[in-house]
Amino acid sequence: MFLLAAAASLVAQPATAAPARDPHRNPAGMTLVFADEFDGSGLPDPAKWDYATEGNATGWGNQEKQHYTARRPENARVENGRLIIEARAEALPEAAGKAYSSARLVTRGRAAWTYGFYEIKAKLPCGRGTWPAIWMLPEDGSVKWPKGGEIDIMEHVGFEPGKVHHSVHTGAFNFANGTQKTMGQAVPTACTAFHRYQLLWTPDFLVMGVDDDARFMFRKVTGGRDRWPFDKPMHLLLNIAVGGTWGGQQGIDPASLPARMEIDHVRVYQRAPAAAARPAKE
Repeated sequence: MFLLAAAASLVAQPATAAPARDPHRNPAGMTLVFADEFDGSGLPDPAKWDYATEGNATGWGNQEKQHYTARRPENARVENGRLIIEARAEALPEAAGKAYSSARLVTRGRAAWTYGFYEIKAKLPCGRGTWPAIWMLPEDGSVKWPKGGEIDIMEHVGFEPGKVHHSVHTGAFNFANGTQKTMGQAVPTACTAFHRYQLLWTPDFLVMGVDDDARFMFRKVTGGRDRWPFDKPMHLLLNIAVGGTWGGQQGIDPASLPARMEIDHVRVYQRAPAAAARPAKE
């Protein structure tokens, strides 16, 4: 509980002046290393975001029903100062019979981090069959899931509106074995208001929460990378899946689409590296 309280204190530092629409809340001792405030309009900034489509044919291992597109504004665009990720009921010619389209944005190849404080301010879709997520995977694509770990800062399934989930998956702790480390918490206005979904990642623990309220902690567990793989660079993912082994447990409501996840900002803070020791003057 001490570490949890310390983490809650860390993420709730007083706001400092910043030109951004929403003031920055720099955790003590950390500086901003990545941000997208989604100014402008059109496609997401290609210097910051790529698109993941490689799992379309296999349903991404979760029997998902959507076809993720790339550089298609109907599924991912910036408008009115926000990133819009939109899942739609449509069978695209290239979608091999899938009846839904969506987008899965990643910082892979653009930005990846080890440790830090992550804040994503978002409003979620709530329709049955939608499965929005804000999460992280290893930057090293050769590391097979779940050996490299997965950090789920926020997941929400539409058949449980207003309940968000924070989870960790590793080689030893993962949903395939029913051993994942997870918790759900009520955020009643998750689909009608913006909330700040947050992760504090240190060499010793992960803490996740909403709006500076730290709720879930995973402490470093000894015993090798199967139990704690979180010491290598990871990239960020933002997506809406449709259906799947979890999101589709109670079917897909056609009236729930199109469904949007709106992201107001993405911010990453890290501690500055320690200055090199200087030799004493003679």
